[in-house]
Amino acid sequence: MISLDSLMGNQGPSYPEQIAAPYRKELVDAGFEQMMTVEDVEKVLAGNPGKTILVVLNSVCGCSARVSRPGALLSFFNHVVPDIKATLFAGMEKEAVVHFREKYLNGVTPSSPNVLLLKDGNVLLHLQRHQIETTDAGTIADALIAAYNEHCTKQTTDAEREELRTYFKNLYQVDPLATQE
Repeated sequence: MISLDSLMGNQGPSYPEQIAAPYRKELVDAGFEQMMTVEDVEKVLAGNPGKTILVVLNSVCGCSARVSRPGALLSFFNHVVPDIKATLFAGMEKEAVVHFREKYLNGVTPSSPNVLLLKDGNVLLHLQRHQIETTDAGTIADALIAAYNEHCTKQTTDAEREELRTYFKNLYQVDPLATQE
């Protein structure tokens, strides 16, 4: 079958890697596993039966920088979190993203960013771009935390949360756990 992308010469990345690299790093440095190939997608999503998996379909857009990535990171201050956190990048790993969308988001209009909680290939929570771009990181974190509390069992430690706090402060120049006076 001939795809529209192949006819238009859209098989390669949409952005130079140096543009995507800092956005990748933001999640990878926080422990997200990158899914760069179709095989990676299947290894993570099909190869972990019974595990809850947070997937961030990353993007270079402003709502990803302002809302989805920070919101996903904030959600890991909860005491219960997914077993695995993974990411892939829209516009970059096109085959992996197409496979992910066709197998796990069949029938959903493609957009990015997306944040999902999955278990055994089933979507437990799906936050799409239209939901992400109209809110803030705290609201995304709250939605994820509610889903974690319902579906996840992995406990985080004080040390893990403190490490994340240090990472968050260095990355965003704000203390996510500081109380407002």
